[in-house]
Amino acid sequence: MTEPAAEAPAPGGRKKLVLLAAASLFLLLGGGAAAAFVLKLGPFAHKSDAAAEAERPPQPVLVDMPELVANLNVAGRRPVFVRLRAKVEAPRPADAAAVQAAMPRLQDMFTAFLRETRPEELRGSAGTQRLREELVARANIAVRPGAVSDILFVELVIQ
Repeated sequence: MTEPAAEAPAPGGRKKLVLLAAASLFLLLGGGAAAAFVLKLGPFAHKSDAAAEAERPPQPVLVDMPELVANLNVAGRRPVFVRLRAKVEAPRPADAAAVQAAMPRLQDMFTAFLRETRPEELRGSAGTQRLREELVARANIAVRPGAVSDILFVELVIQ
């Protein structure tokens, strides 16, 4: 006797249903995100100009430094002088006021440092960068840590 053939389920019927549901969900979420972007809703919304301005960090303040003239450290040769005009960059207006109040101390520290510097140490862009880093470190000691973010050279003449 032959047994009646059992009916086989349709191949992939359940898989097709799951794929169709996933594709529909994907299109629905993608369409919702596109609509939110176009209508500027939710995380895509742009902030108002006043809110954006309030979040913007304050612009750094530049404080002019008086011209410094110092003789460099040379052994047994004719004197070599450096003339330096610079601007001190403070991150906030309150720091700029502290820099201005400490200006005599800054001038003294910078002049003392320049007098101990040899002309060879100031040669080239690497020498200028080292000078900038040293002056920023000394300025932060004279004022307070973090009060000076940079020193901008207006004029640096070695003669």
